[in-house]
Amino acid sequence: MMSDSLSSSNSQTTGVPASSQGVVLQRGGEELILEKAWERFTISPTGDFSREQFSQVNGAVWRRTIPRAKLELFTVEPDQLEMAMSQARADEKVAFASHVYKFKDNPGTYLYLSNQITIQFATWVDSAKINTIASTFGLIETQPVLGLPNTFVFVISKQATENPIKITNQLQGLPEVLAAEPNIFIQQEPHYQPSDSLYPQQWYLNHNSGNQLGLGSHIYVEQAWDITRGVRSVVVAVVDDSFDLHHPDFQGTGKVVAPRDLKENDFLPLPGEKETSHGTACAGIAIAEENGQGIVGVAPGCALMPIRTTGFLDDESIEDIFNWAIVHGASVISCSWGASAVYFPLSLRQKAAITRAATQGRNGKGCIIVFAAGNANRPIDGTINEQNWPKNILQGQTAWLSGFAIHPDVIAVSASTSLNKKAAYSNWGENISVCAPSNNAPPGMWFQETGFVYTQPTITTSLSGLGMFTTDQLGAAGYNPGNFTNNFGGTSSATPVVAGVAALILSANPDLTAQQVNRILQETTDKIVDPEADPQLGLSGGTYDSNGHCIWFGYGKVNAAKAVRAAQKLGTVASNPTREVRAENKKEIMIPDFDTRGIRSVLAINENVTVADIQVTVNIFHDFLGDLEIYLIAPNNQQILLQSRTLGRQTQLERTYTVRSHPVLKQLLSLAAKGNWLLQVIDYSPEDVGKLNGWELVIGYGG
Repeated sequence: MMSDSLSSSNSQTTGVPASSQGVVLQRGGEELILEKAWERFTISPTGDFSREQFSQVNGAVWRRTIPRAKLELFTVEPDQLEMAMSQARADEKVAFASHVYKFKDNPGTYLYLSNQITIQFATWVDSAKINTIASTFGLIETQPVLGLPNTFVFVISKQATENPIKITNQLQGLPEVLAAEPNIFIQQEPHYQPSDSLYPQQWYLNHNSGNQLGLGSHIYVEQAWDITRGVRSVVVAVVDDSFDLHHPDFQGTGKVVAPRDLKENDFLPLPGEKETSHGTACAGIAIAEENGQGIVGVAPGCALMPIRTTGFLDDESIEDIFNWAIVHGASVISCSWGASAVYFPLSLRQKAAITRAATQGRNGKGCIIVFAAGNANRPIDGTINEQNWPKNILQGQTAWLSGFAIHPDVIAVSASTSLNKKAAYSNWGENISVCAPSNNAPPGMWFQETGFVYTQPTITTSLSGLGMFTTDQLGAAGYNPGNFTNNFGGTSSATPVVAGVAALILSANPDLTAQQVNRILQETTDKIVDPEADPQLGLSGGTYDSNGHCIWFGYGKVNAAKAVRAAQKLGTVASNPTREVRAENKKEIMIPDFDTRGIRSVLAINENVTVADIQVTVNIFHDFLGDLEIYLIAPNNQQILLQSRTLGRQTQLERTYTVRSHPVLKQLLSLAAKGNWLLQVIDYSPEDVGKLNGWELVIGYGG
């Protein structure tokens, strides 16, 4: 039976002090500090299990089932926790009992352990050695991780004597292991901020000004509709809590394709009796059918793939979401949710699942993946000096990170208002791609503990801006009585707006790659400006830098008309370049340790040609390559992530990145090659150091 003890009898060198093993979570190349939740624990039953009988024996109170993890959650008085868990472990009907954890400085977010861990081995480690390591730790191999070499998922057997966190920390110390992560479950948080305002029109699509309507605060969709209103072959996957598929705006031949309910493991992702159905509202904004009644989506002619989530964001659930979308032909994937945590980097498997969809979906052209930035009025990757939270639940310099929003293959969407201002709740940062219209409301991040709810420091000034009008559950259920709601909002509303515009782009030109669609969205925006300071934090971020980027609005507010016209004009890239130009820089440069500015090495291309193919060869020595991210920056300042922090303990990198091996490079096809190309290398962790030995760029072009 697996133990959850935090004592350490193994003093292997792991980079984590023995006293800390079990409270340090290895995740996405980072180490996150955890704390025990002393009032709750989970058990995994082996078969027929009586919650009531178990509660009577140990005084614990059953709270809920976490279906995918096959866990039963109990709460208990803190001084009774260890006794209750000991009784659970002694029960022959319990496979294992586990503590529940919380992120340090984010005590309202609970983290649940499953019996899975992911291990990435060095390339030289053979199957015999892998089997030996697995046997030593009581692990059973179940499947490889697609897209990551020599990486496998293991389950913890009954012979294991330690918990998943402690096992992965010990594995991290082995020379054969590049990375090891437990599969954790964290509750999904939908990104929306409902409003009480009632507005019986979809001003965000098109308007001619009016009360609380700023000039050009809509997306100019009517001019785009003159070209296309969407086609059924373009499928928008909306990933959310549930969908009222009986709604008239989701009817029509071929309107709904490949529905999936991952929560109930069936194909009817319908809302429960008391569910508000966030997904129904999001889907309506993106693709509501043009049928003479109700509302119209941004891309009404496109099809809907409704995917209901489990409600928890573990590795398998993320893989299931994106694998389903890939296999069943999704063109665009719209995600109006994130993790309910202040700091949440993605795991290796979660990163890989998103990258597969962005590079292998649509028969290799890539799915367009759109994520909400979130509603906390905080950076999606940055630090804030937090003050005035109730009970000081957050205080002082606090790091915020939204792993989904900063993924390099994701379009992160912030929210603007009907007055072309920053929505007060909208998250922000360097990784914001574009913004789209939504409502205005106070920030919406909150934490809930047993008996307490903590909300953010409030905004005392009035907030102007209209709400979003969209589909709702039929009848009395949902946000409002009736079939529609006029109080939907948040970056949850902005995200399906962008997904709908992406669907119109593909309807106009289905041959575009995901990277080309992303670039069109960014290059055809309206550069809205907000010179006023944020009413909560007093920060300013509503203007653009020399690269045309703004931390509040990304590259600007999406413009459907400009985007669709650009898609029409953009032809396909020559598939067989006949000539090439090469450039090489062999100058050695030391990489500064733990410095987000990194280094930049330049190569000049003097030929006036168009990129039809591209490859980059990099030579780096570093004591711990897992600290590094490597970017290629084109002459137009387009930045491509060549290498994420997945190299672990390797020390020598000699690798060629091609369009075939790294499809993200397709984003640079059709660009003008002339100008300065930069290779940027950034070390994100302290202690280990190294140097760039040199790099080479090869650009193919037509004869």
